This record gives sequence, C-alpha cells and structure tokens, in this order.
Amino acid sequence: MTPDRAPDADLRRVLGSLVAPVYAPTLAQAIGMTASLPVIPLIALELGFTVPAAAAITMVAGIAGVLGPIPLGAMMTVVGERRAMIATGVLVTLTQLGALAVVGAAYDDGPRAWHRAAFVASLVVSSLAREVWVIGRQAYLGGVLPPRLRARGMSTFGGMMRIGQVLGPLAGAGVIALGHEGWVLGLDAAAMAVATVLVATSMLPQDRGTVRPTVRQATGRLAPAPSPQAPELTAGRGMLLAGMVTVPLAMSRVARPLILPLLGASLGLNAAQISMVFAVAAVVEIAMFVPAGSLMDRYGRTAVLVPCLLLSGAGYVLLAVLTATVGSARSTALLVLVASAALVALGNGFGAGIVMTLGIDLSPERDRTRHLARWTTINGAGLLMAPGLVALVTLAWPLTVAGALVGGLCWAAAGWAVRVMPRLTPRPPRGPFAVRQ
Repeated sequence: MTPDRAPDADLRRVLGSLVAPVYAPTLAQAIGMTASLPVIPLIALELGFTVPAAAAITMVAGIAGVLGPIPLGAMMTVVGERRAMIATGVLVTLTQLGALAVVGAAYDDGPRAWHRAAFVASLVVSSLAREVWVIGRQAYLGGVLPPRLRARGMSTFGGMMRIGQVLGPLAGAGVIALGHEGWVLGLDAAAMAVATVLVATSMLPQDRGTVRPTVRQATGRLAPAPSPQAPELTAGRGMLLAGMVTVPLAMSRVARPLILPLLGASLGLNAAQISMVFAVAAVVEIAMFVPAGSLMDRYGRTAVLVPCLLLSGAGYVLLAVLTATVGSARSTALLVLVASAALVALGNGFGAGIVMTLGIDLSPERDRTRHLARWTTINGAGLLMAPGLVALVTLAWPLTVAGALVGGLCWAAAGWAVRVMPRLTPRPPRGPFAVRQ
C-alpha cells in the first residue's frame, strides 16, 4: 500500500465509525434547518414586518453566535457534549412546534404584535440551542481526526450539511405546496427530533484515543504551523487574525438565505420557486465537498480559502449587475437568481468544512471545547454583521447594493488570506505553501 493510500484507508475506517453518532444526525438537522432558513424572512413579511425589519430579525442567529458559544461551551464542559446536544435537540423541536402554532394562528386570525414577538422569541431559543450542536460535533471530530486527514473528515461533515441543503429546500417546497410557509417550521421540528434520537441512541466513544492511534500512525508529512499548538495567548491572536478572513465568508453564507429570498420576492417569485433556487445551488455545493477536503489536505488551507472567497464574492457582484440589467422582468428573474446563487454555491462548496477545520487547526488540544467556543464566537460576528448590513443598506438603497458590499468584503478577505493564513495553518506536503525541506 502506498503512503497516500494508507491514510485514505484509515480515513474510511474512521468515517465509518462516525456515521451514526455524527454524520447522520448532521444530515437530519441540516434538512430541517436549511428548509426553514429561506422562508424565515418570508414568514416575517407575512407577520407584518417591513423588509428592513425582516432582514433585521435574522440578526438573532448572529447575536446567538456571538454571545452564546462561550457560556454554552463552559456549560458543555460540565454536563458533557452528548447530554447537552440531546437536551438542546429536544428544546429546538418543541420551540419550532410552538413557532408553527404561532404562525398558524397569525394566518387564521391576522398578524398581531404578540405573534411577531413570539416568532422572534422562537428564533432566539432555537439559535442558541443550535450553537451547542455546532460546538459539540466540532470538538469531537477535532479529537479523532489528525492534521493530515483533518480536512477530509471535516469536509465530509460539511458535505452532510450540503446534502441537507438539497433535500431541505426540496422538502420545504413540497410542504409549502401542501400548506403555507409556516409548515416548514414543522418540518424543521421533525428533522431535529430525528437527529436528537440518533444522538441519544448512538453512543459516541468516550475514549477519544481509541480512534486517534489508528490514523496518527499515518500523519506523515503534514507539518504544523507554530500557532496551532502555541500557548493560549498566541492561539487567541491567531484566531483573531484568521477571523478577519472567515468573518466575511460567514457573512457571505448567512447573507445568501437573506438577500436571495427577499430579492426574489421583490422580482415576483413565489416561495416554492425561491426554495428551488436554493436546491439548485446546493447541488453545486455537494459536487465540491469531496475535492475540497482533499485539496485542503494536499495543498493547504490557503489554497482553498482564496478561490472560495473570490468565487463567493463574484456571485454577489454578478447578482447586483444582472438585477440592475434586467430590472424587474419576471421572465428572467429566476435565471438571474439561479446564476448568482450557483456561483456563490460554487465558492461556498469549494470551502466546505474550512471554518471548522481552521478552528481545530488553531485550537490547542487541551480544553479544546472552550477554544472552539471562542472560535465560534469570532465567526458568529459574521452571522451578526451580515443581517445588520442588509438592514442598514436597505433603508436607503436596493438589496443589490447590500449584495455587492458582501461580495467586495469577500474579495478583500481573499487578499488578507494570502498574507496571513500560510503562517497560521499546518503546512501541506504539496503546492506553493508546502513544507520546505
């Protein structure tokens, strides 16, 4: 067996052991979450929010991503990752069922202030609870995947999310066709219930070292950069520098389910058509997640980050240009949205798992959950800033201007990545950022 094939065999063995406790619950959760994301702004409009207000309430996820991870990470170190995930999975399920009841009542009796308040409250609770799942699964995978195989393992995790991004919007479109937008919240509740049952019935290996030795023998030539195993202060500084790259990427990702649905609605598209646009984009992402992990492990994180940011930024700029060109012509609105969403998806798929992989790269092994909570907080700034940017811009300018700004930030982050990321991340065996003999 060649040196390159030995780690691949070990990787398949490790990934197989992670299907039931990690990858299958991730897929189930992703189906529900990505089905609901595109319709949240549309539900907000139906409940009586203005367009800027509908954009602003999606800042709830960003606030949860900034304020939640550090205290939630501390809680998880006390109660355990698995118990925390089960408890919050139940909480999300019940919260989404409650939100479905609220939206149904608003549709029947007419939207009132208490409907809007209850809907925002459900977003707060579910967003905080989902942060526990992000940190818990990332911390566990960081313990079982060594540097040489890390990106492929993490990109598989990201791939499950992207498969869910295909199945979720498709299921969402079907549910909407049978009822109304609010029914998607029930779909989210059911999917989260399935994910929670999988976690509860599939035990995570309590001794993380039982998996690590199988793959550690083949870690080979991937040399770590100085910062990932540096003292806490150095690791924190590295996270801040890397965050200047990943925060615009996070903004791009969270802006997509915000800008595209609102722009599609303004161009005359209905909720089912917008959900189909997201499904098409997700197909593009799925096609990229397998090569993305392999490229990261072989050529380094920077070699993937830069094209990821450039392509994502180009998608938003193209959206602004095409929309300004075609105006409000409904005959071409769907094509405009599909073309732009596909280009953003190509860049996003190219970076499948990159943010999670960087979190592991930059986190010392000791107290990893706590460090990952800090990394999640940094990137949560992108979740917070993107809706805020859209809300502020739409007070005076069209949505396309907000999209162009997000695209420009992605391009600027690509330039910063070339400057700082090679010295913050493990050095690969090949390419321009390879280990120098």
